[in-house]
Amino acid sequence: MNLSIHPSIIRQFLRSRIKNQQEYFLHPPFNLEQQLLNAIKNGDSNKGHLYLKQINALKRASLSHSPIRSLKNSLICSCTLFTRAIIEGGVHPEFAFQLSDAYINEIEKITDEEQLNQMEFEMVTDFVQTLKQRSNFLSYSHTINLTISYIHENILQKLPLPEIAEQVHMHPSYLSHRFKSEVGISMRDYINKKRIEESIFFLIHTNITISDIAVLFHFCNQSYYTSLFKKYKAMTPKDYRKLALNE
Repeated sequence: MNLSIHPSIIRQFLRSRIKNQQEYFLHPPFNLEQQLLNAIKNGDSNKGHLYLKQINALKRASLSHSPIRSLKNSLICSCTLFTRAIIEGGVHPEFAFQLSDAYINEIEKITDEEQLNQMEFEMVTDFVQTLKQRSNFLSYSHTINLTISYIHENILQKLPLPEIAEQVHMHPSYLSHRFKSEVGISMRDYINKKRIEESIFFLIHTNITISDIAVLFHFCNQSYYTSLFKKYKAMTPKDYRKLALNE
């Protein structure tokens, strides 16, 4: 396999290196960047803002001929790093990537430099807040964390117990016992609750019928889906959809 670097990349690298030397430009110290990411990973937005201010007090790298495009590229890099930090902190990867996508799309819309600079601090706050809200399962054992991650990633699949147990290399009966002991509810109840939560997106943002949503999430019928939805949300899916659309 040819792993040689493309000549145009080498030329660009050399040009950037010469320019940086001429202008006495250095990228922010790696340890300072790591302190910022660790602050986000540990859920400390105050420290995150402090380290970000220290980094931004230094000159940014030039990532485009256009100053605004360069700033946007820099923020997209920050967004990517923040995303990895909260994943390491325990946020489910798919949720973290969705938050990242939303921020990158928003970055692309803004053309004001001051707004873009402010957005970077807002990202720190939002990513930390997301971490605090979405990483509660980290208090469980490694096996149960893996189980929960697998459930989240495959929530639109049937998720039979033997299949889940195989993924975490544990006997189904023992895994079922461990799960209820640590989480406090049975694995089936956990899956059903997660499916109800995920189904809300389809109720609010699509025109899919309630019957089809029930099928999508592998509930045996619409009546069972409705009864479970009412159990967890204190209203029917139809009423929830109507309420959300009228707000």
